Amino acid sequence: MHDLSFDAETPTSAHETALACLLDAVAAVLPDRVVRDAVSVDGDGLVVADATYDLSDFDRLLVVGGGKAGDGVADALEAVLGDRIDGGVVVAPEPGRGDRIRRLPGAHPVPSAEGVESAERIVELLSDADERTLVLAVVTGGASAVIPTPADGVSLSDLQATTDALLKSGAHIGELNAVRKHLSTLKGGGLARLAAPATVVGLVLSDVVGNDLGTIASGPTAPDETTYDDALSVLDRYGLDVPESVRTRLERGARGELDETPKPGDAAFDRVTNHVLADGHTALSAARETAEQRGYDALVLSSRVRGEAREAAKTHVAVAEEMAVTGDPLSAPAVVLSGGECTVTVRGEGEGGPNLEFCLSAARELGTDAVVAAMDSDGEDGGTTVAGAMVDASTAEGITAEREAATALAENDALPFLRNRDCLIRTGPTGTNVNDLRVAVVEASADDRV
Repeated sequence: MHDLSFDAETPTSAHETALACLLDAVAAVLPDRVVRDAVSVDGDGLVVADATYDLSDFDRLLVVGGGKAGDGVADALEAVLGDRIDGGVVVAPEPGRGDRIRRLPGAHPVPSAEGVESAERIVELLSDADERTLVLAVVTGGASAVIPTPADGVSLSDLQATTDALLKSGAHIGELNAVRKHLSTLKGGGLARLAAPATVVGLVLSDVVGNDLGTIASGPTAPDETTYDDALSVLDRYGLDVPESVRTRLERGARGELDETPKPGDAAFDRVTNHVLADGHTALSAARETAEQRGYDALVLSSRVRGEAREAAKTHVAVAEEMAVTGDPLSAPAVVLSGGECTVTVRGEGEGGPNLEFCLSAARELGTDAVVAAMDSDGEDGGTTVAGAMVDASTAEGITAEREAATALAENDALPFLRNRDCLIRTGPTGTNVNDLRVAVVEASADDRV
């Protein structure tokens, strides 16, 4: 479990409340807490959420998978299952060490050679799985990148270049993964197909709006409803210049020359069950409880906010202003929370990420006494080393600051602007990921407090 700390100014109770909500939201989805709440052993029964698996039916119990929360999930599984685990490989950006499960490195958000080697160990472990093998598949956000298995004819450098182009394009996660699933062997149900006829139990921490199992971590244990044609359409829709080998593979697949990823009804999923153990709403519910304990009315606006970060910020600011002026949807003092996955279409050469850009845009729009904060639950916003930021009406106040903010937004350069104003939230890698978390805190007006 990572030590969570914040490096941001908290001059008012509203700032303190915003940070407390974010801190408790992340704590609620840390793997140790999530797995221990959902997974237990009762005699020979392995209980996972609302299902029970009879361990006496199996000769081997294996743990495979990974992602940003992979190491923490592995720790928790070792604590619960101990020597019942016969082997395992879990890949994470910052792997620790385990007694029963090997921890191996992989990079995020762009895949690495280390990740390819780590993924090969998973393939080797599953190569002789049979009907009496129980596989616990750790499926958490970030696994799409940290566990790369390039398909035939696609080199790692080709996969890296394609991933980088997709990340900068503004494509949403479903579109990005439609491409990645058709360039890799474990994604898009590939892990389930490799493990068959073993019994596979997916332990899922969702970082995807709507918890689509085919999209989380590119769906290694779920049917893939996308096609080679879909992947090609993503490249064309965003005008992406990708390596020739990538386009060639997708075109061959679209012509029927290559096998498709396994679809719903495929026999590969006959003995597969996936359990979503935590998601963005889990985190937001904890944040709401924190706000209420601090004396605020609180509302989860949505756990499914998506689209351009700078535009989503305007809507959130409008809600905060409405609360301050009319008392709708809540009367101040109040807190509004949201989550989801916003995107940034990169046009400039600056530093930032969706949450930093969200906060910069919010700072330009705020016309009332409110605090707005946003962070990526994994502790790293976009390609930066900060989690997010916290702003108020004074952040971009004045002609000079407004001009600098506008320029920073145009150049996708939110980080320096917010850093210079002591607005950054720093946590370091949190060891989990359920995507973006946002909070707007509106205090009662001076007249209301009299």
